[in-house]
Amino acid sequence: MRRPALIKLALAAAMLLTLPARAIEVKDFAVEINPCTDFFEFVNNRWAANTELPASRTRIGSFDQLRINNDALLEKALIELVAQPASQTSPGLKLVAAYFASGMDENAIEARGLKSLQPLLAKIAAVKGVDDLPAMLAALNRVQIAAPMGSYVRSDPKDTTRHVLAIGQSGLGLPDRDDYLKPSELATKLLGAYRTYAKRLLTAAGSEPSEAALDALIAFETRLAEATKARAEMRDPNASYNPMSPAELATAAPGLDWQAYLNELTLRPDGKRGVARLIVGQPEFAKRVAELAASTAPAVWRDYLTLRLLDANADRLPKAFASAHFDYHRVTINGLKARPPRAEDVILAIGGRTGGAPLAMGLGELFVARAFSPEAQSRALQLVADVKAAMRRRIENVDWMTAATKLRALEKLEAMAPKIGGPEKWLDYAGLSLAADDYAGNMLRAAAWHTGQQMADLDLPVDRTRWFTSPHIVNAFAGGLNEITFPAGILQPPFFDAKADDAINYGGIGMVIGHEITHHFDDRGRKFDSIGRLNDWWTAADAAAYQQRAERVVALYGGYQPVPGMAINGRLTLGENISDMSGLPIAFDGLQIALQRSAAGKGQPLIDGYTPEQRFFLSNALVWRSKIRTEALINQLRTDSHSPAKYRVLAPMSNSPAFAQAFSCKADNAMVAADPIKVW
Repeated sequence: MRRPALIKLALAAAMLLTLPARAIEVKDFAVEINPCTDFFEFVNNRWAANTELPASRTRIGSFDQLRINNDALLEKALIELVAQPASQTSPGLKLVAAYFASGMDENAIEARGLKSLQPLLAKIAAVKGVDDLPAMLAALNRVQIAAPMGSYVRSDPKDTTRHVLAIGQSGLGLPDRDDYLKPSELATKLLGAYRTYAKRLLTAAGSEPSEAALDALIAFETRLAEATKARAEMRDPNASYNPMSPAELATAAPGLDWQAYLNELTLRPDGKRGVARLIVGQPEFAKRVAELAASTAPAVWRDYLTLRLLDANADRLPKAFASAHFDYHRVTINGLKARPPRAEDVILAIGGRTGGAPLAMGLGELFVARAFSPEAQSRALQLVADVKAAMRRRIENVDWMTAATKLRALEKLEAMAPKIGGPEKWLDYAGLSLAADDYAGNMLRAAAWHTGQQMADLDLPVDRTRWFTSPHIVNAFAGGLNEITFPAGILQPPFFDAKADDAINYGGIGMVIGHEITHHFDDRGRKFDSIGRLNDWWTAADAAAYQQRAERVVALYGGYQPVPGMAINGRLTLGENISDMSGLPIAFDGLQIALQRSAAGKGQPLIDGYTPEQRFFLSNALVWRSKIRTEALINQLRTDSHSPAKYRVLAPMSNSPAFAQAFSCKADNAMVAADPIKVW
């Protein structure tokens, strides 16, 4: 008699197993707000009203919460690694265990003081004139401290089969060059805080500077700022591509022995040194550095170089240094009220913000083993295929591009290589050893090892399979070799959920995929060809037609004021904005491909009362859910190439006819542009 009931229970259980996961909490939506008026607020207003921004966070939201979750996973795994040496089964795991242990041992940090920095501090103290500077600047570059030039090895933008050394502008202590050059209330506040910070660091190191010395230090950095290109100007890859021989650099920037600098900088593990050719990103900045080398008193150089060394390491030094660093960088600039959990800061130090730090791959190895499955990789590959197919259709159907340029664009899209999850092989870190009680020293040793590996690359061909970001990172990248990278760290809810319906995933990670694909066709990325070379493959007419559309994007975002009186810099953020404006509709088209492929097709049922098309846009707005401190928002508007989260919803969706159709918006609604912008 119970058999029908058991059958019903079995059917119900089967339905629960086959229905998509409920990845959207509809009860959180502000139904009192018309989605066609402000979709970001419709989705996120109640969450923002009910969510307190923790004192230890400058921002909280979907990206941030996923990073916190990933860090928590890594913290647990690292604690286990440290406690169980037998589990350190690879070189990378051994090294990150030692690095993490050293960062968590605050007593050892206090006890060591500046001991790990003493060799570099002594070298700086020995700078007596211009002849001492080349080796000193190279020594700092070798531990990845840009003072005042930054250096790195990369594939040559115009010959992506080989590596090249590049040097460029850096070395300022204030957030932006304009803080030195354009008087304002904010600039005055920042300058005062920076002077205090410099004094605290130098005093803690045993050399309290006079007010005159601080004046000279600021004047020195102001001279650097005068020769520093604005952030928006730095987006032009052709302007930053200035190949020179060492002799040509010496002629262009007289006053510093560049050959001596390059010989010290480029020392390889096999003893070879020097380069026949390098890329000088900003020749005028190099010229200013050389002028200052010849004309600035050695005492000013010593203060400046000491400050740069201490600033780069302060968070790994005793509290006198770490507290000064926190007060300036995180309180004054970003408005933080309390320190984040120490383990998070240590994980950030090991991995870097974008996963490119020397030991980042050790964290990635640990993360992938615990948080990424073959199922996730397989489904992510399908998402990439669908979004690429959608982009292909878009290129084929644009009405402003000639057939010849379309063909080159399609060739580039076809050649675009996805990297998903993590690398097939982990680094062996040959030649690197770290100590469990030397946090600052570990940073310097790891940086020096990494630089040595980079310099060895100068004599090797480019390896297109190499990963340049760790898999634990919550981000995605459009790499310089016409590749797109989606680390395991972002292939997690709410961006990607292997159990969720397609609409959720295409609105989340699908949009990210569309965004990264579009980066290779944004105003900067379009200047590179199918193998990643800086190579103009556009006709003049097609380039002009593209630029007309790009200018509309500049004007659109430049009209938004996230802070009263402070607009988004439409030129600085143009590449990201184009990638949002095109990435969203491309991902939506990818969803349509997936729905057509599925058995249910267009007849898919409502979930929580929403269609797949509506859930796509809801998922996307949830991804950009964010609450940020005013100070951090101001700093973002001044220095970041990304627009604030709210406008990454409002601008693309208000220019999307598919959004208006999905929510039955009227022509006069705020979320419906009168003349929608369509780049791709």
